[in-house]
Amino acid sequence: MSNDELAKARWFKSSRSNGQNNCVETASLSGGRVALRDSKDKGSGPVHVFTADEWAAFIGGVKDGEFDQV
Repeated sequence: MSNDELAKARWFKSSRSNGQNNCVETASLSGGRVALRDSKDKGSGPVHVFTADEWAAFIGGVKDGEFDQV
């Protein structure tokens, strides 16, 4: 993946963020990959890139409560 692809990516914040800068943003990349970053870094911080399968497993785990703290 190139830095150019990340620079041109269309980033989305959750509608539940209420316009705050303390959330994450995602972007769809080529090959079905998904990029994830911290919105307060304004593009200067690290970006984590997941394959389509990794992202689907993560979303599935969230929906199933796998990451809920007790």
